[in-house]
Formats: sequence, C-alpha cells, structure tokens
Amino acid sequence: MASLGVDSEQEPLLGDTTPGSREWDIIETEEHFKSRWRSIRILYLTMFLSSVGFSIVIMSIWPYLQKIDQTADASFLGWIIASFSLGQMVASPIFGLWSNYRPRKEPLIVSIFISVAANCLYAYVHVPASHNKYYMLAARGLVGFGAGNVAVIRSYIAGATSLQERTSSMANTSACQALGFILGPVFQTCFALIGEKGVMWDVIKLQINMYTAPVLLGAFLGILNIILILTVLREHRVDDSGRQCKNINFEEASTDEVQVPQGNIDQVAVVATSVLFFVILFIFALFETIVTPLTMDMYAWTREQAVLYGGIILAALGVEAVIIFMGIKLLSKKIGERALLLGGLIIIWVGFFVLLPWGNQFPKIQWEDLHNNSIPNTTFGEVIITLWKSPREDHSEEPTGCPVEQAWCLYTPMIHLAQFLISAVLVGIGYPSCSVMSYTLYSKILGPNPQGVYMGWLTASGSAARILGPVFISQVYTAWGPRWAFSLVCGMVVLTITLLGAVYRRLIAFSVRHGRIQE
Repeated sequence: MASLGVDSEQEPLLGDTTPGSREWDIIETEEHFKSRWRSIRILYLTMFLSSVGFSIVIMSIWPYLQKIDQTADASFLGWIIASFSLGQMVASPIFGLWSNYRPRKEPLIVSIFISVAANCLYAYVHVPASHNKYYMLAARGLVGFGAGNVAVIRSYIAGATSLQERTSSMANTSACQALGFILGPVFQTCFALIGEKGVMWDVIKLQINMYTAPVLLGAFLGILNIILILTVLREHRVDDSGRQCKNINFEEASTDEVQVPQGNIDQVAVVATSVLFFVILFIFALFETIVTPLTMDMYAWTREQAVLYGGIILAALGVEAVIIFMGIKLLSKKIGERALLLGGLIIIWVGFFVLLPWGNQFPKIQWEDLHNNSIPNTTFGEVIITLWKSPREDHSEEPTGCPVEQAWCLYTPMIHLAQFLISAVLVGIGYPSCSVMSYTLYSKILGPNPQGVYMGWLTASGSAARILGPVFISQVYTAWGPRWAFSLVCGMVVLTITLLGAVYRRLIAFSVRHGRIQE
C-alpha cells in the first residue's frame, strides 16, 4: 500500500473504514499509486514546456521580425502575438474532444509534435526571399495550436485525482505554468550572448543565433517530452472518492475498476465558472499590457527604463504567483475553494481601486510633437511594441512624459509609484488565487465524467481573454485615461463578485451535489 508519510499532493487513498470512506471502497496499491503520480508529473512538465514555448521568444520577436521583413509594422506584430492565443483557442476544444474518446497520449503527442514542427519553421523564417512575416505568423499560430494540449492536461489531472487531491494538483499545474512564463525570457537572455550573427550550418541552411537558438531548444525539449509521454505516461482515471474508473482511455481493464457514477452536470455552475475564469484572465492580461505605457506616462520613464523596470515587476509577480500557488494548497483545506475565489476577487478589486488617480499632482506633459510608444492608438502591436525596443538604442533625445495628444494628461492626476507597486502586489495575490480556484471548482463540478471537451472550452475562453484584454485596455486608456479605464475594471470585478454570490451555493463538487460524498 501507499505510505501515509507523503506530502499532501500524494496522499494515498486511505482513510477510516466507515461506509462512504475511501478505504471502504478501495485500497490503492503502491504500484498503482506511483504510476498515477508519475503520469501526473509528466503532465506538470508538459505544462511547463508549453509555457516556455510561448515566453522563450517573446522578448525577441520584434527585432527578429524587423530583421527578416522590412515591411512588417506594429500592427502586424500585434497579429503575431495574438496568433498564439488564437491557435490555442481553436485547438483546445478539438484536443479536448479527442481526449474524451481516445487514449490521451494521442492528442498530447500530436500537439507536441505540431509545436516542435512550428519551432523548426520559426528557425527558418529568414530563408524565404519574401513574405517572411507570414511564415513567422504561421509558426507562432501553430505553436499556439500545439499549446491547445493544456485542455488535455487539465482534463487528465482532473480525472486522475480524487477531490482531496484535486486542488493541490491544480495548484502544482499552475505553478509549473507560471514558472515556464518566468524562465522563458531568462533562457532568451542567455541565448542573447550568441549574438545576431551566430553560426551557420550550411548543410541544412540553419542559422543558429540569438533568435533561433531558443526555438531550437524548445523543439529539442518537445522531442524529449514526447519520449517521456510514450514511455512513462499511463492512463489513470478515478472517481471523486479515488476509486479507479473504467473508460475508453484505459489501455487494460482491471477487475477493481468501477463504473463512472451517473448524474447530470449543473450547467448553470459550469457556465458561471467559465465566465469567472474568462474575467480573471481578461483582467490580468490587461494589467500586464498597461504596465509599460502607464509607467512611461506617469513617471516620464524612457522606453528602456519602462522595459527594464516593467520586466522586473512582472518577473516579481511571477515569483509571487508561484508562492501563492504553493500556499493555496494548504489554505484551501481550511477555508475552501469558493471562499478563496471570493477573497481573490475582492483583493483584485482593491488592487485596481488603489490605481485610481487622486490628488492635485499631475504627470509631466510631453509637449514635443513626437509619439512615444505609450500611445497605443488603434492596434494591439503598438501597445506592446516597447517591449521589443532594443536597449542599445540611443534614448538620449527621447521625449518623455504623458503625450499631450492624450487630452486626459492635462487634467488627470498622476498615479504615484507607491500606488502602482501596491496595486501590482495585490493583483499578484488575487490573480493566482482566482485562477486556480476557478478551474479547480470547474473540474469538481464536472465530476468523474470525461472532461476533455469542457476543459477545451475553458481553455479557449482563457485564450480569448488574453486577446481581448489588451485590446480593451489600449482603447479605453488612450481615449479616456486611467481613471475611466480602472473604474471600468473595478465595475467589472464588482459584477463578477455579484455573479459569484448568485451561484455560490451551486459551485459544489459533482459527488457532493448528488449526495455521494459529504462536503
């Protein structure tokens, strides 16, 4: 039997011997227990590599795009960035449906292979004589399509864990995802030492430089991931109590398996949780987007300063998120997922309320008839283009401050740096709490039934939020300023809290709802 001396993630399915307890229903062998958790950890790694695949080139896309295709502008850059989320949004329901009816190795391997091929395409986008920007667009879109396997990962982990293990496992999954987003740019920075010229492998016409080396590493890690999935991953599925269930994903039957409990899913709770998840990702995506333009406008930072300090702030938020993910595993056992979700939303609301401009001090006005990149205008690319400005450029002549073209600069009080930092810390606490709790509750509401399609739609909604959030904030911030922008976000959070209050009692596990397990 599995030992009791393991951490909370690995708690064996043992308990008292009263009717309804887990030991009454099944005793999990040590072999099955180890195999199940080996498989789950392989998917932790897959989630990590999926995040690295997105972030490992994010700081170098703009200079690489300018190098390979002089016709590319900021508007097209926006499409390239958005193509990842668009690809993931399309692929998630497809891979989710696939995983419901076939062994989950299949969509996982195919999706990772697509990502590997897309990374190889990215490494060769400089080779064609023309239309290079479209090859880059296709490459990033396919990487996003491959990242649709996030739906399969969440579905597998939800199906392979009991209710008691679910929150901890989902927190670990999110921690791996956050760690991937943090370390991706770090890997990119290391490869910057290679330089733009790099080395040329003439036989296969491959140029290995600071732009292509990161994606080649991603392709190599993807191949290793496929090998691990083929050799280590096994199909496991348990019900909410931890009893092994029989389904088409299983490679071999067992006499200990039980049928999946029947019962209808609370569709109102499913839809409500999907909306909550969308709003949470929408808000964090717009916060990430506004960091650079807001700091440039309010504190008269140059592009170089905004990129450097903004990067440090976002990296610190990533580390904070990993710590929160770990703490959630303990806290959720004491106060429950719904209370944590509500608390996280309240903290996010406070974070944006703090950002509202007050007082009589105004930002420095940029009177020069020059556009700094804090003016997003009408395209997503122009909002984020400052992130790809080379720090080697000469910014000694660069005008700073709040551009006079933004009329609100003349009458809107400035947001003090202390306000901004406090807000960042609060959002950094609220977002990871809400993110994990929302899709943990989502998986528990669905119960032991196959969750591939549902998780596919949830992932697709998150991808849509990451596309729409930056577009929303760029338009509102530029036209009306931070007071209106953050007031609207506060109003959105209040409506979300109201929705949560309306469905609070319905956000319970499938087995609890049907009386098979007491909450």
